[in-house]
Amino acid sequence: MSDHKKITLALFCGFLGCLCFGIGDWLMLYGDTTYSGTVSWLTVGVAQIAPWRNNLAMMLSFPGIIFYGIALFSIGKLIKTERRQKIYHYLTAFSLTPWLCLHLFYIMILYGFAWMNNNGYDSAALPVSEAIISHFSWLVPVTEVLMLPPYLYWAWIVLHHETVLPRQMALSNPLIFYLALKLLTLLMPDCAFRLALTNGLMSESMVLWFGSILTWSYLHRRLCED
Repeated sequence: MSDHKKITLALFCGFLGCLCFGIGDWLMLYGDTTYSGTVSWLTVGVAQIAPWRNNLAMMLSFPGIIFYGIALFSIGKLIKTERRQKIYHYLTAFSLTPWLCLHLFYIMILYGFAWMNNNGYDSAALPVSEAIISHFSWLVPVTEVLMLPPYLYWAWIVLHHETVLPRQMALSNPLIFYLALKLLTLLMPDCAFRLALTNGLMSESMVLWFGSILTWSYLHRRLCED
């Protein structure tokens, strides 16, 4: 099988990973956006979410991270030098575990919030959930420190022509897509769709990134083979 076909198949695996995480992100939060505390995603809708939704969201993350890994490691073939490939692969390997860690962190809080609201502890649900979020608030920046380097490094090596991609493809980056989609959500009215879309921004950004690389590789098949 040619390298172009391998990369194409790997990118389709990346789309499956985005689908797994994206479905999970929507299952976790889609609902009534009314809230009364300091955390905007601890909503009335979350309190009404059935337990199976959080269970399925967590289950989907495991095949999701495998599919992500297949795609992310495969596009390393587009990097010109072995040294740069190794650095990218190491950064990618270190970044995958925090995806699951952060996913689990939010799901546990959301499930606990919903369970307390539906089992006679509704008065404690909000303060307990907010206390957990506050106590483990350090987790989010730590996971981001581990998750972001591969994408920052990718932008750097593309910009410095260390890959077969043209320099302008440095603009095709999940972090840039994330910021663009984030700005879009700020213009949207408050609704269940906006909340779920915001929760899945990283998955949706990865779809755009994989899609842009797939489109470029299809248009430049011969260059990929070389």
